[in-house]
Amino acid sequence: MEQILDMARWAPSGDNTQPWRFELKGGLEVVIHGHDTRDHCVYDLKGHASQIALGALLENIGIAATRHGLRAEIAVRIDQPETHPTFNVRCVPDSAIKPDPLYPYIPVRATQRRPMSTRPLANREKSALESAAGSSYSVYWLEGLSNRLKVAKLLYLNAGLRLTLPEAYQVHSSVIEWNARFSEDRIPDLAVGLDPLTTRITRWAFSDWTRLRFLNTYLGGTVLPRIELDVMPSLSCAAHFLIVGTTPPRTVDDYVAAGRAVQRVWLTAMSLGLWQQPEVTPLIFSGYVREEVQFTKDSQSYRLAERVAANLGNVVPAETVPSAVWMGRIGAGPAPTARSVRLPLERLIVS
Repeated sequence: MEQILDMARWAPSGDNTQPWRFELKGGLEVVIHGHDTRDHCVYDLKGHASQIALGALLENIGIAATRHGLRAEIAVRIDQPETHPTFNVRCVPDSAIKPDPLYPYIPVRATQRRPMSTRPLANREKSALESAAGSSYSVYWLEGLSNRLKVAKLLYLNAGLRLTLPEAYQVHSSVIEWNARFSEDRIPDLAVGLDPLTTRITRWAFSDWTRLRFLNTYLGGTVLPRIELDVMPSLSCAAHFLIVGTTPPRTVDDYVAAGRAVQRVWLTAMSLGLWQQPEVTPLIFSGYVREEVQFTKDSQSYRLAERVAANLGNVVPAETVPSAVWMGRIGAGPAPTARSVRLPLERLIVS
């Protein structure tokens, strides 16, 4: 069980929060204690981002169990609050189980925030990714230069919101580990995607909200980061894509299932030699606007979120947006030289 969990902990989570802890019950049973970050993260006010991450973790458990000839049986605990999704996991021997071919890619899967190749995806690659999403999801592709330009415009606008939103400041200032190539519980600055000069400016600005607001207001402080983190990567990839459910997700189970699909798509991309970068915040802000979630006290930020939502509806069919559970960019290229790693297993096990 510890070998399975040691692989499972490599699941992706927003800003490397790792919203899970493991309670070993003896034998091949474990309780997964999940939690969301709605109390301090503006991107997770309804817990959906953390629920998707928990789904990715459970998918990793299922894949890793096959390596040992086991089938993972997973049951959600209905007696727990929505803020703390909890799962009973029992692994049972199954002679029909074969090792999942995605197993080797679990620990090497990573986010690539640097430019990727613009080589179009081959039909076989797209078919493999669509199959990996499963029968309950489809993949909506945004290919070609014109679509990459549309997404670049969307993400430039979206980044203007992310980088000036007061409620996002505490998130951004706490999730980066400076002067680091790897980080166990945050994002190392060398993996962010900024050049050295912009990194130094950003570190200086993030040390104080007043300083950051002055830089953004009077010195165009968001322009360089938006170009480096959003515009250039948007143009430097094979395609952008959305994973879309057959119906809009509504329950914790829906978002956990979405996370399992997202992880299979991501690992399948790795098996094809393709990298991915999540681009989910436009979906998050669009959802807030659609559901009238008051995510900020700043009226200008809310109006900007409304513009993001409208722009997203121009990039993809508006009727698709409520059912979309994931958005990202994808492409071939070299492996990232810096990345988030994970807390060691012993720090994730609770009694």
